[in-house]
Amino acid sequence: MIAGSTLNKMTAQELVRIVLNKERLFILDVRNESDFKDWKIEGERIEIINIPYFELLDGVDPALDEIPDDSKVLVVCAKEGSSQFIAEQIVEAGRRNVYYLEGGMKSWSEHLEPVKIGDLKDGGSIYQFVRIGKGCLSYMVISNGEAAIVDTLRMTEVFDKFAEDNQLQIKHTIDTHLHADHISGGRILAEKVGANYWLPPKDAEEVVFTYNKLEEGQVLTVGNTQINIQPIYSPGHTIGSTSLIVDDQYLLSGDILFIESIGRPDLAGKAEDWVKDLRHTLYNRYQELSNDLVVLPAHFGKLSELSDGGKVSARLGHLYDNNQGLNIQDEAQFRRTVTENLPPQPNAYQEIRQTNMGRIVPTEEEQREMEIGPNRCAVHDK
Repeated sequence: MIAGSTLNKMTAQELVRIVLNKERLFILDVRNESDFKDWKIEGERIEIINIPYFELLDGVDPALDEIPDDSKVLVVCAKEGSSQFIAEQIVEAGRRNVYYLEGGMKSWSEHLEPVKIGDLKDGGSIYQFVRIGKGCLSYMVISNGEAAIVDTLRMTEVFDKFAEDNQLQIKHTIDTHLHADHISGGRILAEKVGANYWLPPKDAEEVVFTYNKLEEGQVLTVGNTQINIQPIYSPGHTIGSTSLIVDDQYLLSGDILFIESIGRPDLAGKAEDWVKDLRHTLYNRYQELSNDLVVLPAHFGKLSELSDGGKVSARLGHLYDNNQGLNIQDEAQFRRTVTENLPPQPNAYQEIRQTNMGRIVPTEEEQREMEIGPNRCAVHDK
């Protein structure tokens, strides 16, 4: 990119690196105020303001008065066109280091950043795919040329290419539960590459496709039995929620336990029924596990949950000491916490659940629209 009074474009990947590296950036978001308040780009050194596009059609002076002279400026909108137009006007006014976000907030929502979490025995490894624009996390467990993908996102080409680049055969795709905030790519990817698709059967009563039953007591293997994936039945977010212990080192907790919160039980309309299950999983079942397990959740709600380099993880023992959702001793108070004053439900969550059951088949553009916005799977994601 050429610095100076030239309009530049910034990709979602470049923006992710700015956020993770904690670089300074000024963002002008020209979407409608309601869309901005619902969901926006955040970062430790990100300064952001919202001036709707229609307020700048007669001139960008209101924006020029707000933009600092000594900062890189990024203009964002929903799809790209509006931000490019406004950015051009800002450049024509003589401002330097002006960019627009290529693909708009849709590209920000869909970008996946692979981050290595750690090594497994016999040369294996585990990667976290961070969907920073939406707070979703997927995982790839790798051993001896084979891979298993957990909570695969809709952008299956990213996982497929990563496997191809690293000469890996995808053996399993696994959903820890029936998702309500994003569309799963697990079944589609499994069909494409000839892998096994796994789903908890208690979450699959209404699905219209075949699948492998993910149940406690089974052991899934990766790399000619070198790496074991052990399912642990852990209901509460959904009735079928199933966590995974990988290589006796990592606890993939799905949407049951996050770094700074716990899973909400209401997205299938059965909050009152599932509260007891949620508490038992968090306060009994997980307590039986080793405190040294590294928790890897399926989502994060705040950037404070990302450590250096973009990892989202914590020791289970650390979470029992610090996560407020694990320290509500009074059962009545716990019930109130997870059923009352919850964050808004995810965008189009009922349609997303129906899609993940295979009961409706939206177009690619409809799927993008359904997923717009934050995930809001945690109790404390206000």
